[in-house]
Formats: sequence, structure tokens, C-alpha cells
Amino acid sequence: MESHAPVRTVDPRLLVREEGLKGYLGEFKRKMRSGDLGSLPVILGLILIWGIFQGVTGTFLNPDNLSNITLYIAGPGLMAVGIVFVLLLGEIDLAAGSVAGTAAAISLVLSVQHGVNEWLAAGLAIVTAVVIGAIHGFFFAKIGVPAFVVTLAGLLGWSGLQQWILGTTGTINNPPDGLMVHLDNYFFSDVAAAYGLAVVGVLLYLGGALLDARRRRTAGLLARPVSEIAVRTVVLAVIAFAAAYTLNQDRGLPLALVVFLGIVIITDWVLRRTAYGRKVFAVGGSVEAARRAGINVVWVRISVFMISAGLAALGGLFIASQSGAADKALGGGNTLMNAIAAAVIGGTSLFGGRGKTWSALLGILVIQSIVQGLNLKGIDTSIQYMITGAVLLAAVVLDSVSRRTQKASGRG
Repeated sequence: MESHAPVRTVDPRLLVREEGLKGYLGEFKRKMRSGDLGSLPVILGLILIWGIFQGVTGTFLNPDNLSNITLYIAGPGLMAVGIVFVLLLGEIDLAAGSVAGTAAAISLVLSVQHGVNEWLAAGLAIVTAVVIGAIHGFFFAKIGVPAFVVTLAGLLGWSGLQQWILGTTGTINNPPDGLMVHLDNYFFSDVAAAYGLAVVGVLLYLGGALLDARRRRTAGLLARPVSEIAVRTVVLAVIAFAAAYTLNQDRGLPLALVVFLGIVIITDWVLRRTAYGRKVFAVGGSVEAARRAGINVVWVRISVFMISAGLAALGGLFIASQSGAADKALGGGNTLMNAIAAAVIGGTSLFGGRGKTWSALLGILVIQSIVQGLNLKGIDTSIQYMITGAVLLAAVVLDSVSRRTQKASGRG
């Protein structure tokens, strides 16, 4: 009997890298045809938005305007990061805005009316929010109440608690020259701060990428070549130093931006590099498959609502810092919708199992850029709502079409 040598299978990604630039272009075209768009539509959309508003205003790309955008994105952006965790399960958190307002109210009532240290008051407010998130998760994961209903009840209930805590005045101003004042208004004015952060960020990325490539090669797995890592590092360096230069042309590096970026990086690491993050994606992909794999589905479901509520509270503190007070309107209006829209517009799927915390950064940049550009032109708020709604709808349609295309091509 004639023997046949076993056919050696080759990872297609390895072929791509062996072919160099031609291989990457071919892989890019294949991804586009299969609907695997990634963050590309958002990035292109952001560039287009900035270009249009710079053309019609002439001042949109001025350092002071871009610096203001970095301040305005921190509060709702932090809320959006938490919502990403919930969306990865294919669920929704409608109570994030009310939780943000309640946390700000608790922090300022404790510090202003009861003399509690501001740091301790802020910490207690965030802990309270995490407990609230655990309550949401308990009713959803253990009792079986749909997340939409649980968090809708939370939206109403915690909004009432917020108003009750604030009392008859309904507003408590931030203590002068304290933590709440500095959260959204403090700048590292030394030019070394912004450039230093850029250097640290680029070096951390480079070191992490090289370490990960070495670890994968040691384990006999496919790893990015050094040339690809170098190109990615150069691109990141250009963006980081351009941002640092722009911020230094105004007031310097905002504390709010440092905190926001720090939270995005930490949560991205948690989702991509830890066992917990893999469990979140597994539950979002298939609850039954995750359960059979031995994952504690109940705990994962409860924990994502705790994370969402905790980050909503932190975002609420930044919003209170920006507005100068905690009042009954904090967390209301379009705050929640902007946070959810930011996560979705940035690329997190409403259907679960796909997304990243960088989605929150990209999405809130898109939303705030639209708002800021329209404000520069003196456009009415009603128009801003309609445009933001249209962008959100376009993002969801793109997500739906992308999923259907990937399924048709065998990648969904």
C-alpha cells in the first residue's frame, strides 16, 4: 500500500507575515470582504469629523479646543468603559447615569455637610456604587430578572435616592480648592509631564509587545515579527508626541485625561490578558458553552455590573468636578445615552462577545468632537442630539451588517 506523507498545515497569519507588505495588504482586503472592520470605520470617521469642523470653523484643531475635548470626555468616557463590560455579555445597564449622580451626591454630602475627608468621601461613594452594581447583578444573574428591567428600575430608584440625599436645596457646591475641584480642572503645566507620559506609554507598549512575542515563540506559538512591532511603535509614538505637543501649547497635561487613559489601559489589560477577561468573553459568546467549561457564569454576570457601577461613580465625580457641584440633574439628560453610544460607536457589539475598552475612548471622542464642533458653530442642542442619534444608528447598522457578513464567510 502506498503511503502518503502527512500534509503540513500552515497558519495563514504566518503566510501573511512571510509575504511582507503584499501579504498584509491581502489580509486587509480579506478582512474587509469578510466584514472584520475593527476600529477602522471609527478612526476614519473621527478624522473626517475633525477635518470637516476645522474647515467650517477654522479653530477646531486649535490647542485650546482639543484640550477642552480631553476634559469633556473623561466623565462620560469612564462610564462608557464600565458599560463595555456589560455590553460584552450582550446586556445593558440603564442605571449608570443615576448611579453616577448618586455617587456624586454621596461624596459631596459627606465632605461638605458632615466634614468627612474628601478622599474618604469619594472612596465611600465608589464603594456604595459597587454595592449597587452587585444588587443589579444579583437580581439579573440569580433571580433571572432581565438586565433591562433591573437597571431600568435602578435608573428610577437611584435617581430618587440621589434627590433625597441632596435634600431640599438640590445642589451642593464643590469645596474650594479640594479634590472635587481639581479632578477635572488640574493640569500638569510642566511640558515634561505630557512628553514624559508619551515616552512611558510608547516604551510600555514596545516592552509589552516584545515580551509577548518572546513568550509566544518560547511556547511555539505564532508571534508578531520585530519589524511589525517596530512599525506599530512608530505609529503610536507619532500620535502620542503629537498629542503631547498639542496639550503643551495650551495648559499642559490634564489630570482627567491621565486618569481616563489609565483606566482604559488597565481594563484593556484585564480583558485581554487575564483569566477573568477570557471568562467575560466566553460568557458573552455563549452562556451554555461557558457553563459547561466550568466558568462561574453567575459571578461573571454580577461582577460586570459591579465594574459598570464603580466606573459610573468615578465618572460622576469627574462630571461634578466639571460642573462645580452635585445636583439633581447630574447623570440625567443625555449623559447615559452618550455613555452607551460611545461604547457602541467605538466598536463594542450590542450582541455581546466582541469589543474592547478602547471602544469607549474612540466613541466618546467621536461624540464630543461632534458636540464641540457644533458648539463652535452655535448650532442648537436639538441638532446635536439628532446628529449623535444618526451616528449611533449608523454604528449599530454597521455592527449588524458586519456580523452577518462574518457569518456568511464562516468567521462569525
